[in-house]
Amino acid sequence: MRYGLLTAGLLLLAAPTPAAEPRSTYVTLVLQAFAAKVECPNTDVVYQDLLEKAQQMHLPDGTTEKVRKAIAYMHTGGKMGKKQDDDLMMEVAVATQSTDLDQRRLGMPAWCESQKTNLAGLIRSTGG
Repeated sequence: MRYGLLTAGLLLLAAPTPAAEPRSTYVTLVLQAFAAKVECPNTDVVYQDLLEKAQQMHLPDGTTEKVRKAIAYMHTGGKMGKKQDDDLMMEVAVATQSTDLDQRRLGMPAWCESQKTNLAGLIRSTGG
């Protein structure tokens, strides 16, 4: 009986913690939030909520800033932001392509409207 309880206790201790969601999912969310800020009238990004989302997804500290810098670097031709590791830069490129396709497929007004739901809590209306 004792061995059964000991084994059960060890199994509980060895149980994996919730795995981090793929960073690429987060990269896409951040890119879409900033795209909505640029492309959609009266829309702003809630940066603090991006930080909280990264924590909820169990991503390492500093992920939001790295992603922001990578997006800025890629979308300004290196004039802003900072080049990040090759994997992150590739994730930004893929997120950019998929977002561009969605924007063309839906049209910008419909894409902007859909982002209000898809990015609820990460973007907000500026009221203007």
